[in-house]
Amino acid sequence: MLIDTHAHVNFSAFKADADEVIRRSLAAETWMILVGSEVKTSKRALEYANKYEKGVYAAVGLHPMHTHAQNVSGDDYGFNTREEEFSYDVYEKLGQFKKVVAIGEIGLDYYQLDITSDLEAIKQKQKEIFYEQLRLAHNLKLPVIIHCRQAHDDMLQILKVFRKEYKSSWPKDKVWGVMHCFSGDEELAWQYFSLGLIVSFTGLITFSVKWDDLIRRLPNDKFMVETDCPYMTPEPFRGQRNEPLLVKRVAERIAEIKNLSFVRVAEISTANARGLFSI
Repeated sequence: MLIDTHAHVNFSAFKADADEVIRRSLAAETWMILVGSEVKTSKRALEYANKYEKGVYAAVGLHPMHTHAQNVSGDDYGFNTREEEFSYDVYEKLGQFKKVVAIGEIGLDYYQLDITSDLEAIKQKQKEIFYEQLRLAHNLKLPVIIHCRQAHDDMLQILKVFRKEYKSSWPKDKVWGVMHCFSGDEELAWQYFSLGLIVSFTGLITFSVKWDDLIRRLPNDKFMVETDCPYMTPEPFRGQRNEPLLVKRVAERIAEIKNLSFVRVAEISTANARGLFSI
């Protein structure tokens, strides 16, 4: 089996057929974690997770792009975000439900900030909200799913401060989160490993060799697989909507790079996901 550790079947791209997509995945022994980006999609992730006895779980959190209104666009997406004021109490209540296995996705995103805005104020707000959600995860004893784009210097600084603040209550060698859709180099990966985090890979690795050397040398206990669907569709399906079932393509590519069997990579990534998210 496989676990898609980061899926957005709770997003509007799946409005017409979300349950069909989920059932198709479960029939192929592919489980999933549905990840929220603000209150609405966090609640929807939990609603879907509660409909299934096993195999579907939820993460709740406020994505950095929703901490201020902006226009966001990329090769396979385009939308306007609405600003949401972070409510610790609301997310704390959501995080207490049994099917919620993580706080996420949370983090920093400086990629498409409007240069006509007060950039420092926007970045500061993102950092403050990110820290509050790290604190929430710690208090709820839940792992974190972290998003970071063009903000790794600030990200590392915040994580180091956070680790230091809670050092006395931190289990030794405990993995407590994942850098999702990892797109950094090997040096950056090891900085995150040293802070108790692991990384996960998307379909990006199926159409770029940029991460081959990193993946080849990556310890088996440091990675998971994900789709980030409906985005990041792997080869040979680029241009189509991504879905959890296609996480198999990511695992197959890792198996090819590491010269392991697909079955072995599936076992490794699934064990890492079960360990981190307690599923």
